[in-house]
Amino acid sequence: MSEGRFFDRVALVTGASSGIGLATALRFGAEGARVVVIGTDPGRCEDAARAVRESGGIDALAIVCNVADEDAVSRAVERVLAQFGRLDVIVNNAARMNFRPLAEQTRQDWLDILSVNLLGAFYFVRAGLRHMDRGGAIVNVASVHAVATSPLVAPYAASKAALLSLTRSAAIEGAAKGLRVNAIIPGAIDTPMLWSNPNIESGAEKIDPADVGKPEDVAAAIAFLACDEACFIQGSALRVDGGRLDRL
Repeated sequence: MSEGRFFDRVALVTGASSGIGLATALRFGAEGARVVVIGTDPGRCEDAARAVRESGGIDALAIVCNVADEDAVSRAVERVLAQFGRLDVIVNNAARMNFRPLAEQTRQDWLDILSVNLLGAFYFVRAGLRHMDRGGAIVNVASVHAVATSPLVAPYAASKAALLSLTRSAAIEGAAKGLRVNAIIPGAIDTPMLWSNPNIESGAEKIDPADVGKPEDVAAAIAFLACDEACFIQGSALRVDGGRLDRL
């Protein structure tokens, strides 16, 4: 397509090969953006970029990048700038999760989670603050676990709470550069990460089907926060949870 809210803009999405990330990449492509698909599996990244193009996106670039690798993130951003000459939107969606009691968690378990969920987001936020022009937007994908959590996911919950704090700090510093930074707080979303949760598999945690949203629901909210219509929204955390937090 040739028009849309993101026409002639470049949108980078991490963790874009499935779930919320893929839905977000497709949404940006449908709204006119050139989309950068970031993931760790080459085949799945290429498949996601192809899906963006086949669904009407102007262009899509697949980049294999472990967001926990600071140098790899720098190289990815440099490649985007070399190919497209600009970077307008960053969506920090890549995340890891483990399911283990706190008493059994190790230092490495925590580092594995924090290096992706928090530091990975920081690396891209920093790149945005350095390289994006005025009007740019960053959206960090947090979780209801940042606010109300359950057993066995302490590192994940802590990382997502810290991501909300990073969002506020980046919004304060980004404002002077004309950049906006906001967060999304998804609830139970129909993704592999939800259904692989042992609490759900065992039945220890019950989820009403009415509480389960679609990746496209989150993608729509991300696109809104990234677009010019949200120009006065800064440092916020938008819940996209079907009201789940109100009932937890």
